[in-house]
Amino acid sequence: MILRPYQGRAVKNCLDALKKHGNTLLVSATGSGKTVMLSAVAGERLTGGGRVLVLQHRDELTGQNSRTFRQVCPDFPVSYYCADQKSWRGQATFGMVQTLCRDTALDSMPRLDLLVIDEAHHVAADSYQRIIDRARALNPDLAVFGVTATPERSDRRGLAGTFDNVADAITITELVRAGHLVPPVGRVIDIGTQDQLRRVKRSAADYDMAEVEAIQNTTIHNRQIVDYWLEHSSDRPSVAFCSTVKHAEDMRDAFRVAGVAAEAVHGELGTKERRAILAAYDRGEIPMLCNPMILTEGWDAQICSAILLLRTSSQKSTMIQMAGRGLRKLDPRRYPGRVKRDCLILDFGISLLTHGDLNVDAVLGKAKDPAEKGEARKKSCPECKAELPVQVRECPLCGYEFKVELTEGGFYNELEELRLIEIDLLNNSPFRWISLFDSDRVLVATGFDSWAAVTSVDGENWFAIGGQGREAQLLTIANRVGAVASADDFMRANETSRSAKKAAGWMGHPASQKQEQTLGRFGYAGGHYSKIEAAAHLTFNFNRQTIERVMGVAA
Repeated sequence: MILRPYQGRAVKNCLDALKKHGNTLLVSATGSGKTVMLSAVAGERLTGGGRVLVLQHRDELTGQNSRTFRQVCPDFPVSYYCADQKSWRGQATFGMVQTLCRDTALDSMPRLDLLVIDEAHHVAADSYQRIIDRARALNPDLAVFGVTATPERSDRRGLAGTFDNVADAITITELVRAGHLVPPVGRVIDIGTQDQLRRVKRSAADYDMAEVEAIQNTTIHNRQIVDYWLEHSSDRPSVAFCSTVKHAEDMRDAFRVAGVAAEAVHGELGTKERRAILAAYDRGEIPMLCNPMILTEGWDAQICSAILLLRTSSQKSTMIQMAGRGLRKLDPRRYPGRVKRDCLILDFGISLLTHGDLNVDAVLGKAKDPAEKGEARKKSCPECKAELPVQVRECPLCGYEFKVELTEGGFYNELEELRLIEIDLLNNSPFRWISLFDSDRVLVATGFDSWAAVTSVDGENWFAIGGQGREAQLLTIANRVGAVASADDFMRANETSRSAKKAAGWMGHPASQKQEQTLGRFGYAGGHYSKIEAAAHLTFNFNRQTIERVMGVAA
């Protein structure tokens, strides 16, 4: 497996931070492949014969993380310490916090070299601290590595007790620019409650949701929301984030009155019922899902392409957490016939006005950043003195907010503040992407074990197709950047760094005599092709019928 450019950068920064500080935190947005990076960091530390424990707080994460680790680091033995297995035999052990925090488990713990904490925003809990204290007692030089998409806690300082620096922060905007998430398009809809919402009291962690509900959850306002959704986004599977359970249920009922098959999910439902509703939503049977924040962690639905913000949030991270549920790209094999180019973020409150416009075109800059080459630019938090990536506006460890200038419309000027990297996928790819025709409508990359094509008929819908031999599969239908990202991911998953480097080196070699003869049979007259250009043209022509069949099925 070949890491994406930002993943390679983050892994390097994390390893450097662990060497310098003995601990570090990686903040990595949903969809970034944080388990791949977690595994790559752990694998580097295992190379010298060390021992690693990876902590999870949910059963399903133990299986998911270990499977990814085996793909990234196939040479290291793995063991499990959880409810039904209790073994330290592997160099890498994947364990459940709830099991490991018990005295018998702590007594059996061997000396560890690296402790990895997934979903590290939970690290301040007593159960985690018991495990960390025991591991450090056995090895005072223990390195602690945390990974999370959402580092915020109500007390904030809990994280600073374990970590004193953040190695890297991979944002939603960076992932959108790289084509790994669909673009969010933000719209603010005033239903007459904005002035009242600005006066809501703020508690330790967020606004008073009971007060928000009293303002937002009225028959008139709910009807306004339903009417707007029916007019502008009824063709999009949607998720509404509400202030309370009652608010979610009342919104569900308002949609049902309008003839929409809406459902509400919350903590008061039984697990079986909640799972059944979510499964029906994922099958496309439920167009509107209302919830009071229960779906902000551990749940993503590729099918979702509209998010309704019916509650306000005092922290931008909370707003991004809600918006992030709808930014996953569609897998066409899982959702045949569906196309998802973006995700609408419909704010019926003041979150977007408070924290900034989510429309990616308005917030992404084009400045080059030395961090893209692995050189991490840093700044220091004035309050807790932690070392942080320059792009963060809020310290993940103590909650300090860096001041930024607002535009006249009340939006963050992220063009100037973040100076986000313009990512050129084709230049950053380890593979040579060859444009076959003058129209630039067909791009092909070839390797030793796989090939990929990105093509479009109309210039709007771009198909990413991956193949091994004569077998091909549709990877995605998206904009050009999204299609290239999916195709490049396919090549990275099926080739090695060594094979990619060797194939790319063919750019400087002329086509072989056999390649030229075969090109002639396809009607190519003359021309000077490099060996890799010839390979791309031949791959496309040998697989042209397959590519057209895949595109025809998808259309």
